[in-house]
Order: sequence, then C-alpha cells, then structure tokens
Amino acid sequence: MTRPVHTYLFCLPPSLPPLQCTWLSPRRWLNLQEYQSKKLMQESGVAVQRFYVADTASEALEAAKRLNAKEIVLKAQILAGGRGKGVFDSGLKGGVHLTKDPAKVGELANKMLGFNLTTKQTPKDGVKVKTVMIAEALDITRETYFAILMDRACNGPVMVGSPQGGMDIEEVAASSPELIFKEVIDILEGVRDDQALRMAANLGFKGPLQRQAADQIKRLYDLFLKVDATQVEVNPLGETPEGQVVCFDAKINFDDNAEFRQKAVFAMDDMTESDPTETEAAKWDLKYIGLDGNIACFVNGAGLAMATCDIIDLHGGKPANFLDLGGGVKERQVYEAFKLLTADPKVEAILVNIFGGIVNCAIIANGITKACRELELKVPLVVRLEGTNVHEAKRILSESGLPITAAENLDDAAKKAVAAIKK
Repeated sequence: MTRPVHTYLFCLPPSLPPLQCTWLSPRRWLNLQEYQSKKLMQESGVAVQRFYVADTASEALEAAKRLNAKEIVLKAQILAGGRGKGVFDSGLKGGVHLTKDPAKVGELANKMLGFNLTTKQTPKDGVKVKTVMIAEALDITRETYFAILMDRACNGPVMVGSPQGGMDIEEVAASSPELIFKEVIDILEGVRDDQALRMAANLGFKGPLQRQAADQIKRLYDLFLKVDATQVEVNPLGETPEGQVVCFDAKINFDDNAEFRQKAVFAMDDMTESDPTETEAAKWDLKYIGLDGNIACFVNGAGLAMATCDIIDLHGGKPANFLDLGGGVKERQVYEAFKLLTADPKVEAILVNIFGGIVNCAIIANGITKACRELELKVPLVVRLEGTNVHEAKRILSESGLPITAAENLDDAAKKAVAAIKK
C-alpha cells in the first residue's frame, strides 16, 4: 500500500477549531486490537460491554454460552476499519455479526478464523483473522462523542465532546460547530467535578445519567494519564434503555516516547498487519514509509524528507520512500538504513540528504562507506551533506575510493539523482 507525502499531517482530531494541527515525524504507531483497548478501559473502571476473545470456533461457542446475553455481537479482530462491510475469502460477508443464538456464533467464527477479511482499508488480498471478540450486544438509545487529547495550543490535555455521536465528528464540526464542546484540563489539577458534570450536561445526559457520565469521563482521564495516551476517543459514548452509560467503541493513541515505562502496553503491539519494512526500520529507530518511485531518500528530519521528495518530483523523478534518520544517529543505523533501501527492487538510485545540526556528518559518512562496501552497492549514490563536522565527512567520502556523487545543495542533489537513473 502506498501513502502520499501529505499523510504526515496529523491533526488531533481534524476539523475541530480552535484545535491546531501539528507536524510530526512519521513513525510506526502502536497498534492495538479492539479487545485490547477494551481491556485497558475495563482495568481503569470504564464501563464497556462484557466480552471474551477466542482463537478457535469452539472457544467462541463456549464464550457465547458463558456470556448468557440476550443478543451477542461477534467481531473479527483486525486493525483495518470497515469490518462490517468486509468480505471473507470463505464466502462470509461482514466481519461483524449479531445473533441471539450461541450456536450461530460457533458457525460464524468457523468462517472467520483462519480466513482473510478484505475491507476498503486492507490490502487487496485482505488480512487473515486470527482472533474474534464475542461481546454482549446492548441497545443504544442515544449516542454521543467524547475525546481527551493533547492540544499544543492549550499546552496540555483537552476534553472535546458532542451530543451528536456515532458519526464522523468532522462532519458535526463542519455542519454544526455549536454542538462541539471543549474543556481545557489543568494537567496538575486534573478533571474537576464541575468540568466533568458540565461536559456530561453538554453531551445531553440528564438526571442520574449526568452523574454517571461525569464519573466515566473522570475514569477515562485516569486511563489517559495511566497509559501515557496522546488521545482517547470514544465514539459512541452511549446511553442504554436500562440507564447505563457505556463506552461502545474507542480509539487510543499512545506516546511512543513513554515506551520505557509502558512496557506492558507496548508488549501488546500487534505488528502482524504492519508493513514488514516499516517494522524492521522501527527496530533501528528509523521512520520509513514506502512510496511508488525509484529514487530512495535517506534524510534526517521529517520536514527535510518531505522537501527532498518534493524536489525530486519537481525534477521529474519519483521518490521510492520516506526514510527519516532522526537526531541521535549511529553508524549501525546508517548501515541498516542502506540495507532497507537496497532491498527494495524498485530503487534505481539513492539520494542522501543530511543537514547536520545535532547529527554528526562524519558518523553518516562512515556509515555510508561501510554500507557501500559490505552491501556491494550497485545503484548510483548521490550525497549532500551540510552542518556539523561536514569537512571531515566530505574527506571520508572523497578518500573512500567509492563511486559516490557529491552534491552542493538539495536542488543539485535531486538533479543528479534523477539524471543518474536516466543514463
């Protein structure tokens, strides 16, 4: 699957003025399945449907019987959206099914587990389903939207809510902005009782349900802090005919920088659906995203990477990837980056564009020469270096005896890379 350069704009969440958008380095986000997010919420006292998970049809059947629910919902567990309208290669239509018969759960699970589910968001061959979630189906009398997220404009967490849930919040923000409510949270004080009650009222909860919703809001904030989340989005936060406030569906985004103290959470990372190259890159703290072209880009910094891709395109070439080295670069990372780039059969040239601020250009140069020799590089290599220790770096490259084309600036580098593949 290819991804255009403009996907690196990450909004929290988009189209909700006056929230701001923030440019982030591309990275491999922590991927949790739906049941894993529900488990985290459950552990923080957040009200969710009763559920079990199963890896076999017989386990699913037993889980359905244990639920002892009036109605059961069976969901295939994959990371891609659009499961309800997906199709299995077993012939079964839909990755989400409702039934009142526990025996039916076993039959359906038998047509899900081990088969590929194809949706609008999966690769064309679909994704193999290895786990299903069996949950109690609850009626919803009213749906609302609620989220807690980090907002740079407010220097901390913000609550965002709307009485119009169960739909794209961007549509609500565009058509009915007066139905979007926002509460800035003091990171030191936390969510105050009056804030939680006011948000619950703005979401349309009345009477005893207002207090219940406020309690859920505070518990969601506790979860937000506990797992070092950057966003907890519940859509819908629903009201049932029995007078319960339940989080029916949620998305949790985590701060990758907190991995060192969230080992249990990050150990749940499901990488089975991730691009193998991106996964390998992440092992070396490299941010890699594959594109459609044939000129590999080896850059430090997301902004510089995007500029490099754009200038290659301007000169008639097509970038093969977006690879960001970041700041604390070591020679081994440079070597591993070259391994990733040269493993792509589409790559016909490599453009290295380094602006050394906190990056030592000499480290980059040593890594390049080591990679070129050990990997026996067979495609043209254009290198543009600028910044810290650049003169030593240029000396290392020029004395290496390797066929490396030096460039004076980014424009010159892009021209030479495009020309190299046209020879």
